[in-house]
Amino acid sequence: MVVSPEGVPRGLPWHSNFLQDVGRPDDMIGRMTAPVSQAETLGSMPLGAGEGARFFGAARFPGLDCLTATFRTHIYAAHTHETYVVGTVHAGCETWNARGARHYAAPGDVLFNLPLDVHDGAPFGDGYSYRMTYPTVAFMQRVASVVCGRAVTGTPTFKASVVRDPDGARLFSDAHAALEHGLDALEGEELLLRAYGRLLVLHADIHPAPLSREPGTMARVRDAIEQRYAESLTLAELADIARLSTYHLIRVFRAEFGLTPHAYLVDVRVRRARDLLRAGLAPADVALCVGFADQAHLTRAFKARVGVAPGAYRRAMRG
Repeated sequence: MVVSPEGVPRGLPWHSNFLQDVGRPDDMIGRMTAPVSQAETLGSMPLGAGEGARFFGAARFPGLDCLTATFRTHIYAAHTHETYVVGTVHAGCETWNARGARHYAAPGDVLFNLPLDVHDGAPFGDGYSYRMTYPTVAFMQRVASVVCGRAVTGTPTFKASVVRDPDGARLFSDAHAALEHGLDALEGEELLLRAYGRLLVLHADIHPAPLSREPGTMARVRDAIEQRYAESLTLAELADIARLSTYHLIRVFRAEFGLTPHAYLVDVRVRRARDLLRAGLAPADVALCVGFADQAHLTRAFKARVGVAPGAYRRAMRG
């Protein structure tokens, strides 16, 4: 996103009421409120036509709030959270005041508000859609600890309120969508840990533990996946086998086999699905037998790896 000398992104229409409605950065301290949850913030202001917001939790991350929303006219009053705010805009542009400056976020950007950062928020131009998470300090300390391989007791600090990181934004959005859909718990768990880990390393000066090669250990993890592919495996279970942190497990496994643990699990499930389809089982039954949430979930994974839908593959194998 290109920003003009006046601080307005080029090519985007100016939201003329933003300063009047929300205020300038130096006005915000005097209007600071007690920390609130994002649900409380949204609940105090009704949404307009074409707007929507949905909160959801993450089964494997108790206490983590997630939000997906589209706003066209909705304006946040200045407020604070006791949690971080970490997220991405996937359409349009959001603008907000925080840390004494005005910021803009568009697709490809990742935005951060630190705990107790006073901030507001408004659409820039025609509105925006975004995906947000609200991790606690303790949660982010735990993630930082597994990333660097030692206990992190300080508060990880993202130095900028917004960064240009298309790969990080894409990884975060994939993680958020996986958590929202809830079809594959390991997918959401792995993706979010990878996303947060990347953001902490690149934007909060958290240094990852050195990457080691552990072929024997990784072979044991791979064997566990091969044997337990139909189960709802967790990263913690696989990390216990390897005696590594969850984040380090992902990195070492990928270095050894070229796939992350979750990607390898999906690959095993597709291979076992092929066996069952060749034996004549119906795709819906196969999906449940090998650990997919439903037939549609199987179909997406199967076509991505085999090139045809499970039903077409079954018919072809049966002649």
